[in-house]
Amino acid sequence: MANPLHDGPADGDHATAVRPISNPEHPFAHPAEHEFAAFLDFYRIRWQYEPTSFPLRWEDGRVVEMFAPDFYLPEQDLYVELTTMKQSLVTRKNRKMRELRELYPDVNIVLIYRKNYHELLSRFGYGAVDITSLRPEQIERVLLSSAEIAGRVQELGREISRDHAGSSIVLVGVLKGITFFLADLARAISRPLALDYLSISHDAAEGRVHISKDLDLDIAGQHVLLVEDIVNTGVSMDFVLRTLRERNPASLRVCALLDKAERRLVPLDIDYVGFTIPNEFVVGYGLDYRELYRNLPFICVLKREVYEAKGRRRDAPFSSPG
Repeated sequence: MANPLHDGPADGDHATAVRPISNPEHPFAHPAEHEFAAFLDFYRIRWQYEPTSFPLRWEDGRVVEMFAPDFYLPEQDLYVELTTMKQSLVTRKNRKMRELRELYPDVNIVLIYRKNYHELLSRFGYGAVDITSLRPEQIERVLLSSAEIAGRVQELGREISRDHAGSSIVLVGVLKGITFFLADLARAISRPLALDYLSISHDAAEGRVHISKDLDLDIAGQHVLLVEDIVNTGVSMDFVLRTLRERNPASLRVCALLDKAERRLVPLDIDYVGFTIPNEFVVGYGLDYRELYRNLPFICVLKREVYEAKGRRRDAPFSSPG
């Protein structure tokens, strides 16, 4: 039985709304399996419970022994068998896994203890959780998994390539949160392109926005795609768009990985949106809290107590327009 994580949008969807994860009861054989399923759901890793039974032994042409690994993780193409510290069980499962590997050498499978859960995550590129000292109890929830982000970025790349057929593009990234998204998006676009960056600053005293790092390229007559990590009120993006239009590009479109549409104060037309998200404090995949957590491969919601006592970042709930 598959878990309820959605499979993502079809090509051409304007944006993907982040859906909550429901977790109906499963007929788990052991409490450890229920715990592991909850662990996978927390990190938004798609799973299936005992989807395949592999024949291991035959007698007179009939199957007399089979092995059904506990979980299958389709995004990683990996089977997972759980075990406890009881040595007799470990020995029997190791024997079955050895036989499975001999009979089905193309099947990827691991045997793990509870203490190895986070070691398993490191195989999926989640090791940054330890590197940045972000403890699981500081995370309200993982909003977007690495696989969900990667899949949507590929879809955006195809949409942008299709809409710019026959043209080259200048991708303009707004520093710093755009770093990872822009790099991945550029690789997903099949059109010739150039990269440039600008940075903006907010003058709280005067209540205005200005460019602190300007473009190096002349964009006059070029097809420009402004790439942002997150759009909130729209005040900053409106300023950037007005500034770029004054430079007479051939076209000017906008791509945003995340859109907090409910916070919008200034009307904006965003041509490509990765995900529409709720008004919550998010970090990861370029987004930071006090310059930390940018290198998380997923996007997660920080618990309020983590950031409330130390000030707010520009995309925090109830922060100043951004």
